[in-house]
Amino acid sequence: MKPQLEAIPFSENSNILAYKYVDSHFDAPWHVHPQCELTYIEKSKGTKFIGDYVSSYEPGELVLLNSNLPHCWKNESSADAESVSIVIQWNKEIFTPISELDALHHMMQQASRGILFNEVATASILSNLKSLPNLKSAEQYLVLLSILLDLSKADFTTLSNAKFTKELPWEHNNRMAIIHDFVSANYHTAITLQQVAAMVNLSQQAFSRFFKKMMGRSFFVYLNEYRINLAAKMLIDTDMTVADIAYKSGFETLPFFFKKFKLQYDTTPNLYRKQHTVKSV
Repeated sequence: MKPQLEAIPFSENSNILAYKYVDSHFDAPWHVHPQCELTYIEKSKGTKFIGDYVSSYEPGELVLLNSNLPHCWKNESSADAESVSIVIQWNKEIFTPISELDALHHMMQQASRGILFNEVATASILSNLKSLPNLKSAEQYLVLLSILLDLSKADFTTLSNAKFTKELPWEHNNRMAIIHDFVSANYHTAITLQQVAAMVNLSQQAFSRFFKKMMGRSFFVYLNEYRINLAAKMLIDTDMTVADIAYKSGFETLPFFFKKFKLQYDTTPNLYRKQHTVKSV
């Protein structure tokens, strides 16, 4: 397994790394780094994990992360063969604490929870964002500053309930990476607390305390959220019956699936499918 404390490969005399990622899937596990990050999903669908936040993602999403905020994106197994994103990472010290940048620094404080921007904000900076991988030195710095200043004036949604401003111990991130990878591969099967606790060499009681501290909720609440997010995607993207989707997502009974879906989306699976089908026409 890759180290979970990610080292950003800056070039010599540079504090910014900007690149376009193209591959069959996003291969970074649950990880953390002391740099800030702006990620635009150009092509891919799946589930994103930002701090203690879990939700689906779509092409066109723009997410801003402050330093030391654990995160990863997991592709759907049925997603397109190619995953494409634009990633900008920078040392947080490059923008000095002057009054002219107060709005930017306030936004970065909010980004300790992770920030998701709306389509209007994303569209306004997209051209500049796509140019960053091709720029160097001062020009790259100035364009990044311009992007962040524009975003600081935009509406956004914070994601994680908890802030992650301190660097987490490596073993915590390593355990979370193991758990995330296991869930993404086995969500459709019956998973026990004893099973996941043993994978990270903890007793069931110690594992429950550890997971609650890291994610702000119990493991099974998280697991059901993960399954419901996948089910919601299948309701929109497939014509499978609700029952088939429930079982394929890992739920053993339909009443329990309906209960958890209603809790997470405040509607029924059939109404959710109808609402999103109408919006996509």
